Amino acid sequence: MAVENGIAGGNTAAADNADITNITDTADADTAATAAVSTTATAVRYPVAPGVRLKVRSGPGTQYQLLRVLPLGATVPITCQKPGEWVTGTYGTTNLWDNIGNGQYVSDAYVKTGSDGYVAPRCA
Repeated sequence: MAVENGIAGGNTAAADNADITNITDTADADTAATAAVSTTATAVRYPVAPGVRLKVRSGPGTQYQLLRVLPLGATVPITCQKPGEWVTGTYGTTNLWDNIGNGQYVSDAYVKTGSDGYVAPRCA
């Protein structure tokens, strides 16, 4: 959902790549380049709204089984997204649900993605 100037948290790849240009030793440059590639290959994690213990469900709606509750300050990877039940939360009203793991969904209304739309592929 779009919030706070549309800036999504958690993406440090640009900062990591900027540090590489300051390296003069070839061995250090190779090590830093490998670290930067590893950083970009890691799934982006998005923060859950402050003060929210978000419920993780087995499908894209509140009628699905409650699997667990995330702790305060949690971040989540979004593997794919799919439409489901409409929910109003911290970051607006949406029917997008984020798949954060195998058969685990959270409402995008509580996840700071920096977008009102999809930030990941649609789930199959």
